[in-house]
Amino acid sequence: MCLAVPGKILSIDDSNGDLMKIGKVSFGGIIKDVNLAYTPEAKVDDYVIVHVGFALNTVDESEAMKVFEYLKEIDGLDELTGEEKIT
Repeated sequence: MCLAVPGKILSIDDSNGDLMKIGKVSFGGIIKDVNLAYTPEAKVDDYVIVHVGFALNTVDESEAMKVFEYLKEIDGLDELTGEEKIT
């Protein structure tokens, strides 16, 4: 299942122009490169909703924390690491 999940922008590299603006984004400690072309207003320390490597929207921190708590409850952060639990 694919989810759009919130992540916190740690750094931004815009040296290749707006369409290739890349952010280092933390998803509860898991850091991935994310394309920020759809969120030109996003800046370091903002939270963004990310789907398939693209930030789609910015979101406030409290909303992002609610989603992280829910994902922890359902072990949904495993999808970000590529790990699956076998039960």
